[in-house]
Amino acid sequence: MMLKKGIPFLVALPALLAVPAVGRAEQFVLFDVTFKFTKKDADTSTPSKSHYYVKGKMINPQRPRDWTSPVDYRNGTVHIRAEVLDRPAGGEPTQWSLCYIPNKGQGNGYGCTGISPYTEKGVYEKDVSMTSFWENNAIIWSEGIKQMDLVIKDGKGVHAHKHPEPEKFFPTRIRITMVQVSAGSKYDPNLVPRIPHPKQKGKPKQDEAHEVEEERIP
Repeated sequence: MMLKKGIPFLVALPALLAVPAVGRAEQFVLFDVTFKFTKKDADTSTPSKSHYYVKGKMINPQRPRDWTSPVDYRNGTVHIRAEVLDRPAGGEPTQWSLCYIPNKGQGNGYGCTGISPYTEKGVYEKDVSMTSFWENNAIIWSEGIKQMDLVIKDGKGVHAHKHPEPEKFFPTRIRITMVQVSAGSKYDPNLVPRIPHPKQKGKPKQDEAHEVEEERIP
């Protein structure tokens, strides 16, 4: 992969955790990555193609092990922010599935929310209920999350590397940030490092809070 960047978690720790007191945290940044993704990257990503893997130092090392207690993130929301920095011209609808890979799962073993289809550069944001997205019950939230799998797809949900015209999707450069917000709390962008807050380019598509993700991500 090229241009892999993430928040310097240790440096930005206070802002990332946003913890006023033990048991009263409102939100934390699960990850914040900026990367370029090419057709070669999509073809050679392992174990699955069209996947960008957020793990190790790329995912917040201070994330809670138990997402249910003492702070309830499991029944909260996730704020998804996608900043499309570069993409091919032509306006081909593109989307990303964002899959939680748990330390311990059940049934299918993982669950996914996502970024709704977009056609141009810009900033796209939405809030999603943690109890609404696809297979969220397949994760044992008290055991925590070990990594996130980001999957690039066409507008119909097919992995982008399979498209007969891959040049419509690659290369692309994007920044994706996921902020976990506890139950009963509201997302506060001012607590997230390095996110500009003036009026931004781009308008989210299908930007309804608590959108349900129903597709299966192999």
